[in-house]
Amino acid sequence: MLKHELLVPAGNMECLYQAVYNGADAVYLSGKSFGARKFAPNFTNEEIVSAIEFCHLYGVRVYVTMNTLIHNDEVSSFLEQARFLHKNGVDALIVQDFGMICLLREMFPNLEIHASTQANNSSVDTCRLFHQLGVKRVVLSRELSIDEINSIDVPIEKEVFIHGALCVSYSGCCLMSSMIGGRSGNRGECAGCCRLPYSLYHGSKCIKNSSYLLSTKELNTTSYIKELLNSNITSFKIEGRMKGPLYVGFITHLYRRLIDGDVFSLEEELDRLKTIFNREFTKGRLFYATDQDFINPSFSNHIGLKIGRAEVVNGKIKIILDPGRVLCQNDSIRFLNSKKGFTVNYLYDERDLLCRQSDNVCYVDNHVDLTGSDVVMKTQDSSLDPLYIRHEAIRKVPISYFVYAKVGEPLRIEVSDDSHKALVLGDVVELANSSPTSCDDISEKLSKIHDTPFEIKKINFQMDSNVFIPLKTFNHFRRELLNQLMEFRKKSKVEFVEVTPNFSKNELQDDTISSSITCTVYSEEQLSTCLSLNFARIYVHDYNLYQKYKSYENVICVLERCSYDYSQCEDKNYVSDVFEYHSHDFYGGYELNVTNIYSAYYLKKIGLKTIPFSCEINKEEMDSFIECYYQKFGFSSFEVLAYGRVENMIIKGNILNLTQDDKTYYLSDVKSRKFPVYYDGVKTHIFHDKPNTCSLLNHSNVYYHFCFYDESSNQIENVVNSFFSLK
Repeated sequence: MLKHELLVPAGNMECLYQAVYNGADAVYLSGKSFGARKFAPNFTNEEIVSAIEFCHLYGVRVYVTMNTLIHNDEVSSFLEQARFLHKNGVDALIVQDFGMICLLREMFPNLEIHASTQANNSSVDTCRLFHQLGVKRVVLSRELSIDEINSIDVPIEKEVFIHGALCVSYSGCCLMSSMIGGRSGNRGECAGCCRLPYSLYHGSKCIKNSSYLLSTKELNTTSYIKELLNSNITSFKIEGRMKGPLYVGFITHLYRRLIDGDVFSLEEELDRLKTIFNREFTKGRLFYATDQDFINPSFSNHIGLKIGRAEVVNGKIKIILDPGRVLCQNDSIRFLNSKKGFTVNYLYDERDLLCRQSDNVCYVDNHVDLTGSDVVMKTQDSSLDPLYIRHEAIRKVPISYFVYAKVGEPLRIEVSDDSHKALVLGDVVELANSSPTSCDDISEKLSKIHDTPFEIKKINFQMDSNVFIPLKTFNHFRRELLNQLMEFRKKSKVEFVEVTPNFSKNELQDDTISSSITCTVYSEEQLSTCLSLNFARIYVHDYNLYQKYKSYENVICVLERCSYDYSQCEDKNYVSDVFEYHSHDFYGGYELNVTNIYSAYYLKKIGLKTIPFSCEINKEEMDSFIECYYQKFGFSSFEVLAYGRVENMIIKGNILNLTQDDKTYYLSDVKSRKFPVYYDGVKTHIFHDKPNTCSLLNHSNVYYHFCFYDESSNQIENVVNSFFSLK
């Protein structure tokens, strides 16, 4: 039967302890660099080594996230960090950058690599490619359903998020934070733009005013544990490296019990969870949540648990608690409508006397100038810390002893777990003069292991019945054996092997071209205009429009982004996702997130025709990129976004309830920026508020790409003429 791993986040060492003590099978964490949660506390290298040893002691695997996009000047330090982690026993690295995935597989054949969800693992074809590259596991996109996951017939481990915060955009495809404020989600700096309020307009008409239209609820699959256990998912992943020890311990223990089939009141536990963190819950796309069930437009942060209602009486706040609800001193509360809250330092009963708790009617000081009635939410339960912060593991490592005691031969004692064995030899065993040492005597001494990670499975004896061995011997040997076994477990690691990659210069050589232009279009008017302007390639979004014009050599089909299946491709394709490209002609754009020469090289190696630059690197970096690539790999052609609105987000479904193929919608933020938003019948696309532009690079062999969205023929001609005037 397939073992389902419970994989738990650790933002710091205390969270890691709680993950292990509460039953995690594996933890994931980050160093100070290259992790997609840059603003979590994270771990120093010394802490990582300690974390690996501690986790391995309990049989818990450690995965380190190195899942940001890597720039050329960071490659050496990235590889040095990977080398350090590999030598110190990390069980796997979780990586986003395609070039780094490929390079790590070549350099460190014994190092296990997992493709991060930031790599956008939303298609069967992407999973198949990563399996071919030797990647052990893919962290699947949170947009995939349980049935789609079960249909992925690729012999690669599948890791799936089952609880925690959700990105509204496909992971690795969100550029909103980067485009708005220069904080790239692909670099671990996400500013949480989806948690901000927006207004939705249709033309000049405001449809929805200042709501959290992009803010998802928290994923919660506690009611679907049977379906998860019957799936082909290898690893059940909990999100939360920004969360504290209580959250980590509580949620680990909750899912541990669910996976193990323990009997308890799930409703009571979920009420407790709501006081720890709750944006309202959704079953997610994993279990077919509707668009309406996916988003919480009213609140974007922790809501808490509803416990009663409040009204202002004689300068204090009177709280009438719901049946079964309790409010205690040092709990935190928030008033739902006014969104005001505080920690209850003083709690009063109906006689205006201080009390420690209440289950009926109570009073609190009006610290927040509440003026009317409101709903009371408990946002922190002070009783939970002592209940769920553990100081020892709920699961111990089973061990077995073997005692060999024959008269005239040295005493031999072994202790073993599933994969390690420790041995001690004692003095020659003597014949007992009067009271022989019994198996029970020895068992009693060897069983004193309560301050260790171990539990005894069995003690086997091969012993004469009339031996004498001083019992203090077994106390000494027990400590020595267990210390040996703990050291074996802490130091367990795969063999470190490093191979120098052999790159053949000019292996993927392109023909020399003069700089040229390409474009993306949506409408027939745009296509006709661009045909007349002699674009080298015209990427067409509308499939029917492509079919009508595909006889033109320069007309190319844009494949639907973040698709589940790419088995049916056209002869000429524009792609935004990574899979094997050799079957047809494939051209890619900035969506492929190419920020270093190794991503470029390996994408070319799997068949991509030209190298597309990420829109998150600047002109100077592009010029340097081309020089570096030429020197290491030889001549190639490149494609850069010269003009166009960047696609900031791509979202499964129609969460904004837009009319299909209508380009007159936009979102407006608190700064009155207008972000065009478009529903294509399957996915929602949010574009940047203004077109990006890039000036000419200092190299030939560059295609300059124009992304046209709703531009008219005249506007297209003006944009192109302006570009050529720069030349």
